[in-house]
Amino acid sequence: MSTDIGMPPILSPEDAEKAVLLAAPRGYCAGVDRAVVTVEKALELYGAPVYVRKQIVHNKHVVSDLEQRGAIFVEELDEVPTGRTVVFSAHGVSPEVHREAAERELKTIDATCPLVTKVHHEAKRFAAEDYDILLIGHEGHEEVEGTAGEAPEHIQLVQSPADVAGIVVRDPARVAWLSQTTLSVDETLETVAAIRERFPLLLDPPSDDICYATQNRQLAVKEIALGADLVIVVGSGNSSNSVRLVEVALEAGAKASYRVDDASEIDEAWLEGVRTVSVTSGASVPESLVDGVLAYLAERGYPDAKAVHTAEESLIFALPKELRRDLKAAAQAR
Repeated sequence: MSTDIGMPPILSPEDAEKAVLLAAPRGYCAGVDRAVVTVEKALELYGAPVYVRKQIVHNKHVVSDLEQRGAIFVEELDEVPTGRTVVFSAHGVSPEVHREAAERELKTIDATCPLVTKVHHEAKRFAAEDYDILLIGHEGHEEVEGTAGEAPEHIQLVQSPADVAGIVVRDPARVAWLSQTTLSVDETLETVAAIRERFPLLLDPPSDDICYATQNRQLAVKEIALGADLVIVVGSGNSSNSVRLVEVALEAGAKASYRVDDASEIDEAWLEGVRTVSVTSGASVPESLVDGVLAYLAERGYPDAKAVHTAEESLIFALPKELRRDLKAAAQAR
């Protein structure tokens, strides 16, 4: 229904009180963008199929879209035919996976996020100096498996403060910690504090390993969760940072918070009696999925979203060197 220029729309008292807050920043981080573009460029350059070990990023819509373009996702390298092209996901792989790829004569493109690669380098350095390394993270997560593979004799996993009592080290004076980059900042610091209580000489990594995007998205959701009736987090269930955003929202004061892959998973009952809805998304979520949630809310009488800015992100990572080299060669051959 149209309204005269200059005349405000006629709203019911209920609608007039409704509000939608949108976290900024949200969605794709630099590492995810680099990984997704890597697969897209590889498909354009080499043609389909291009194999990808594990999900390139933890989002089922992104994976499905790339599958439709010709990407084939596999769990392990023995599923990739000899001599074909395989992309390693943003979460990183262990040296053993690199060795296996070389043995099977696979053409590899390493889309590991540079921030994860930094943690790998730190693991190798601490191991070379003969430290016991306590890796804070989630068992079974690809990033943890890749990092632990850099120095398996030196690394042991610590998932929470509850694990600290069971830690056994060779020398309490030579203990260092590292962390999975997608963890909660608060949760990680709590675990580090518990470790340091047992090992006062605990050595910190040279810089904060928690991904800047994880930190920024958690700070943003804290801002929009305070006083919100409902916080909707867009992201897949296997996305560590998306799942954690729901927990952070509740801890920050949201009355309710749910994670959805897309608007189709929203339960309309969640909106009963709800005035303020806040929306954010995990670091591997395309903006189109957030737009779908906002459209769903608009259809139910909620106004246009108001963006709440808590940080600016300008970081961009170069594409993997193997892909850049081939793209350059292809351009010169034209």
